Amino acid sequence: MSRLLIISNRLPLNVERKDGELHFQPSLGGLATALGAFYKSRPSLWIGWPGIEQEKLKKGEEKEIEAKLAEERCYPVFLSEKDVDDFYFGFCNQTIWPLFHYFPHFVEYDPNLWQAYQRVNEIFADAIVKVAKKDDIFWVQDYHFMLLPRLIRDRLPKATIGFFLHIPFPSYEVYRLLPWRQEILEGLLGANLVGFHTHDYVWNFLDSNRNLLGYGGSMGWVTTPDHVSKADVFPIGIGYEHYSSIAKSPEVDAEVKKFKEKLGDRKVIVSVDRLDYSKGIPNRLEAYGLFLEKHPEYREKVVFILVIGPSRIKVQRYADLKQQIEEMVGTINGRFGTIGWVPVEYLYSPIPYHALLGLYKMADVCPITPLRDGMNLVAKEYLATKIDGKGVLILSEMTGAARELGDAIIINPNNIEEIAQAFADALAMPEKEQIERNRAMQERIKLYDISRWAKDFIDKLYEAEKIELGNVPEPMPDTAKNELSGQFQKAQKRLLLLDYDGTLVPFAKTPEEAKPDAELLKLLAELDNDVRTEVVLISGRDKNTLEQWFGSLKMAMVAEHGVWMKAKGGDWEMMAGLSDKWKDEVRFILKLAVDRIAGSLIEEKDYSMAWHYRNADPRITERHIREIVNDLLNLTANSNLKVLEGSKVVEVKNASLNKGSTAQQWLSRQNWGFVLAIGDDVTDEDLFQALPASAWSIKVRPGVSAAKFSLDSPDDVRALLKELMVK
Repeated sequence: MSRLLIISNRLPLNVERKDGELHFQPSLGGLATALGAFYKSRPSLWIGWPGIEQEKLKKGEEKEIEAKLAEERCYPVFLSEKDVDDFYFGFCNQTIWPLFHYFPHFVEYDPNLWQAYQRVNEIFADAIVKVAKKDDIFWVQDYHFMLLPRLIRDRLPKATIGFFLHIPFPSYEVYRLLPWRQEILEGLLGANLVGFHTHDYVWNFLDSNRNLLGYGGSMGWVTTPDHVSKADVFPIGIGYEHYSSIAKSPEVDAEVKKFKEKLGDRKVIVSVDRLDYSKGIPNRLEAYGLFLEKHPEYREKVVFILVIGPSRIKVQRYADLKQQIEEMVGTINGRFGTIGWVPVEYLYSPIPYHALLGLYKMADVCPITPLRDGMNLVAKEYLATKIDGKGVLILSEMTGAARELGDAIIINPNNIEEIAQAFADALAMPEKEQIERNRAMQERIKLYDISRWAKDFIDKLYEAEKIELGNVPEPMPDTAKNELSGQFQKAQKRLLLLDYDGTLVPFAKTPEEAKPDAELLKLLAELDNDVRTEVVLISGRDKNTLEQWFGSLKMAMVAEHGVWMKAKGGDWEMMAGLSDKWKDEVRFILKLAVDRIAGSLIEEKDYSMAWHYRNADPRITERHIREIVNDLLNLTANSNLKVLEGSKVVEVKNASLNKGSTAQQWLSRQNWGFVLAIGDDVTDEDLFQALPASAWSIKVRPGVSAAKFSLDSPDDVRALLKELMVK
């Protein structure tokens, strides 16, 4: 098993100096907690800053820290105090954080901070190269290191690199405000796989690449001049069983008992955040005050426990936010409080783990109201502790978690009245309804926990890396064209394996409009009439269409990727053992897709079905295509069907049929002196991979492929075929 190198801003162990001595303690960060068990379950090394500035270290202590951390499979990257201030507190949290969370008015566009960001990313890249071994996998974490994938690839061109962004990726209209927008996109595209929490974030990333770099993509693939990256969705989970089992422990029950002794039989609202303006804490407090005003019957019968973890205390805006929150808490308590009842219990400090789970477990309501949040794991932690199923989650629609936890009370975090009403609805919700809602959400987060999240990402990274091995074929130079023509003329037996749509003719608005013109028919006839040459048209189209268009030429043809085959001058023959009983269920899903996405259409063939979306609005399509493909994948799981994603088309067909296996029937018939295959999309990759090493293979239009060369368009393909006829 390859070694996994996790690279993050902080290590899972934090180094501090206390009473003149170095102390090592677990980091409090969510990433360290989430991935702690996973990285120890396999060969790995965690690379990050140990939490102490270089100026605070005495001679020899760097080596001491390095040795101690090595025992925990960690490797420290040391930074100066200025680097920490300008990189972390500066560019990361005064530029990237507010912009990516849609607070552009908070952003600092300071070139000095940008230079610090570049410098620290370079420092990490150099450190990584020092410890990297052959076959290592690199998994870069979060917004601190968006330049790092490209920097690693520049140093290690064949590396397998993944990147995951734990915060939102903003819309193009927001992202474009960043002066260094292109450099960051190019940095991210150094990865084989770029992961996000939601489809929205993937779309925003792809949209920015198209608009700022001109890199188009299909199905999440982005092709650059020297590299191919995949952008995909991986909604991060938690260690569900861990939280659930600890919630049953005597230690947690003791904390619950302690809290209840203080609070009595009052309803309890628990809110847990770290200090940040993106969390919507002032709005939440304002809504709670409005709730108490509109529902006096709950006064003295409910208490709001507001837990805030200190964060980024060196940034003035956070200090201002802390003061605002404390003033609001004082106002609510002063206005509504009575002797023996404090409406808001405010804790500004880290809270012990068992006490935190005790709060979750006893909470009747948990309001999570960020103005923008990448995922928000507090929502999932809260649900995992609800052993009896009782309790109500109020969740902002601006969190990534809202995409998964639809049975929560979903609110607009800017609508104060809606949040206030959500408090009332949550406290009045019948226990039966609470349990039904929570059980549904618990099943989801139990199934897709942190281990599944990490495994899915690594598995997808391996897949992306394998496809990357196909690389981007170089544009076919004139020297190669001349050599190809020379081999063609000398060969006594020639085989031409040609795709149709996108290869011999441009794509049309509908499949029916891509009819061959007279020039193409004449060219194919001239090639096929040569007794030394056999032309095989291998298409995904149905046999009736191919027969109508090309039947007069008598050349060999393949329909539906191999369902039907016709030898030169022969009749159509069908592959044995095929069934079309599956089509009704697939048709149902595809009809729903057509209803949802205007401009898309279904093409039904004898033993396959295709959904075309070339004429659909790409902004709509990119947002929903993955859901449709996933529905098809779920339907066809454990069946002999395959879901094939081509150029603006998704096709369902028999898994045993592909252009490669079909082409083998011609390749094996005799010893061909010359073989040429030309195709344009993913359906042709099986064909390219089935060819002997001596064969010529060409992909139409740039993109990742197993083909040896590329041409820009069908016109270029025709021009090349015409050159073959020149004696």
